[in-house]
Amino acid sequence: MPKFAIVIPARYPSSRYPGKPLAPLTGATGQAKPLIRRAWEAACGVPGAAGVWVATDDARIAGVVRGFGGQVVMTSDTCRNGTERCAEALAGLPADIDIVVNLQGDAPLTPSFIVTDLVAALAADSGAAMATAGLRCSASTYDHLVTDQSEGRVGGTTVVVNRLGHALYFSKRVIPYVPAGLAGGHEAVRLHLGLYAYRPEALRAYAAAEPSPLEDLEGLEQLRFLEGEAPVRVVSFDPVGWDCIELNNPGDVPAIEAVLKARGIA
Repeated sequence: MPKFAIVIPARYPSSRYPGKPLAPLTGATGQAKPLIRRAWEAACGVPGAAGVWVATDDARIAGVVRGFGGQVVMTSDTCRNGTERCAEALAGLPADIDIVVNLQGDAPLTPSFIVTDLVAALAADSGAAMATAGLRCSASTYDHLVTDQSEGRVGGTTVVVNRLGHALYFSKRVIPYVPAGLAGGHEAVRLHLGLYAYRPEALRAYAAAEPSPLEDLEGLEQLRFLEGEAPVRVVSFDPVGWDCIELNNPGDVPAIEAVLKARGIA
């Protein structure tokens, strides 16, 4: 396994949920912890990581992270997305890191084995600049996505792939289109998890490039790789036994807390 570091990019402003990293989430014991701590605890549960760092430009977030014993890399407020923030954070990481993992701060339900599988997949695919995860939707996750879409909310990102396992496109809409009533149709949809594994040189190239048109249109940072013809390996996973819901809207809090309690996470 190559040497990898986990970086959790976090910023305070958000059009849909300002201050989201500090939003409290109550676990199985009734204890409320801020979202950034739950993401950090999930990252610390990944075996083999050389370390976990929170990359932020916000003193409030940095103070909370240092308060619970986490490591912080301060970045500028000019980073346009989490991938740019990870690229800037490279300067604060050990020089011998082979792969940088971006664990999104709003995805505290990410299983640890997905991280290690992504690192292994990127190491094995020499042509890929980056690897990410696509979770085959359970019926309940698919219903959650479709309901959010029908009510005008962004409930998550989906991805379609080619036969080589490389990404064709990512969207905040539910893709591919699934005809109503199609038995097992939800299985064709992959929920893109907020998780990336990059080669350091790919991160630097990404940060040096301008945002791409589709990236700006969809608001999805990973589309800059695709529009720049940098192959993105998508590792597909079966449903993991719980809904890996991201905290995109305040209305997602009860669903995430229900999973925390069901899984006995304090």
